[in-house]
Amino acid sequence: MFRYARFRPVQRATVVTTAVLGACATLVTAGGGTAAAAGTSASSSIAARYVALGDSYASGYGIDGVENAACDRSTSSYPSIVRSTYKSQSFRSVACSGATTRSIWNAQGSQAPQIKALKPDTSLVTLTLGGNDIGFTQLVVTCASLMQSQPNGDPCRQNFQKGGEDQILARIDALKPRIASVLTDIKRKSPKATVALVGYPSLLPDSGESCRSTQVPFADGDFGYLRNITKRLNSALREQAAKVGAVYVDTYTPTIGYDMCRAQGRVIEPLFTADGRVAPAAAHPNLGGTLSMAAIIKEKLDTLGR
Repeated sequence: MFRYARFRPVQRATVVTTAVLGACATLVTAGGGTAAAAGTSASSSIAARYVALGDSYASGYGIDGVENAACDRSTSSYPSIVRSTYKSQSFRSVACSGATTRSIWNAQGSQAPQIKALKPDTSLVTLTLGGNDIGFTQLVVTCASLMQSQPNGDPCRQNFQKGGEDQILARIDALKPRIASVLTDIKRKSPKATVALVGYPSLLPDSGESCRSTQVPFADGDFGYLRNITKRLNSALREQAAKVGAVYVDTYTPTIGYDMCRAQGRVIEPLFTADGRVAPAAAHPNLGGTLSMAAIIKEKLDTLGR
């Protein structure tokens, strides 16, 4: 969704496809169920010809196995895992860090418009998009920088209040018709495809409780504010998917409790490492996160064929 800072990912254990597919990405959902593990499965027609679009949450920002440095695109991104799970006959990911809705129709630097990757016979399109349109990078950087001014308050929320209106919420409202246009054009270019709009996972405690630290440097009152922004963005995405007839994939609910504040088992990385460096996948899914997102997507897609 956003890039706190552009750093080269720190070397981690090498992840090969077989290891990724054999790993378990089970998460407890709010209702007490589990998301299916992202394991191997027989080739499915729903993902036979698969194209992935979107931003850094879809590109696999900060994770090893970088195949496109300009877009921070990793072979361990959730689209790559979904592709391997379904054994897609053809696959192309054009997801790119920093992408906005504009990137669907227009070149992003040296990268062609993402919509050009779509074909009439494409059978599956996944998309995670919207965070950069509302300026989440600016929001996170601002919240972190303002923390010291009112560590027990909500200086970031106050900063984005202008004339009685929250600027970020206003941007979410403005984003809605653009998301609808993106989804409509995807369906026009690939009329046979299942179009899955993948929402953003839980970044911070769903309770709104503070976990302020050097790794997650937000003021106490801004945890709830940032949580609300993520939920409102996801709500807007869900609403537009329903309007256009696309599938919405909720990755927020299954990842509650696995946010960046969790010391062990988190699927989202904090902004900083314990020794004060910007985390390679700051405020983005780690490998466990991309495995989990892939598992959640697969579970949703599998229900469509039942």
